[in-house]
Amino acid sequence: MRVKDNKIRVFMVDDHPSVREGMRSYLTGRGIAVVGEASDAPEALRKVKKLAPDVIVLDVNLPSMDGWDLARRLRRLVPKSRILAFSIHSSEEYMVKMARSGARGYVTKDQPTAELLAGIRHVFRDGLHFPAGMTDPARAGAGGASAGRPRNAGLTGRELGVLTLLAEGFSNKGVAARLGIGVRTAETHREHLSHKLNIMTVAGLTKYALRHGLTSLAVRPPAKG
Repeated sequence: MRVKDNKIRVFMVDDHPSVREGMRSYLTGRGIAVVGEASDAPEALRKVKKLAPDVIVLDVNLPSMDGWDLARRLRRLVPKSRILAFSIHSSEEYMVKMARSGARGYVTKDQPTAELLAGIRHVFRDGLHFPAGMTDPARAGAGGASAGRPRNAGLTGRELGVLTLLAEGFSNKGVAARLGIGVRTAETHREHLSHKLNIMTVAGLTKYALRHGLTSLAVRPPAKG
């Protein structure tokens, strides 16, 4: 049975009162229950534990803490709450950082306000809501290709493992430590998969891994070095 919008409990984190006011007015006017708001990280951490909202709309730029750091803390504090990033930044770098930190979606502030509402509804129902370039990995995995091995990519099992760890934030040294291989071997696997996919940047590899369901959005602490 489809859950009605008025059952979606939203918490807003943004340091601009006018933005929060605008979001609150728009969302409540469409049946969303805005249960609380905060202007900075300490206030957000203090309030969300008690409120346990369904969705946290989180600004990426906050005065006391970056959005991705706060997202990690919120994920530990209220693991059942879904995080939707809301930002002025439209660069892939910011999207990747928020995805790695546990955000289930990313909406930019220059998009129509209806996109924010769509994002809230989508992540509430356990979907992912990223811009077109950050395709829902669950949907990609259900599209016919194996979730563990993208069709026609020609990647070996070891290359898939390296790709997954790189996407989750591990350095070459960290990948080597996790897989029990030498650093140079890890670098060679990375070079091979980059050439096979024609993707030379970590951000691009992360985007590919998300698209094909090769990594979850759960955060794994990177190995030192």
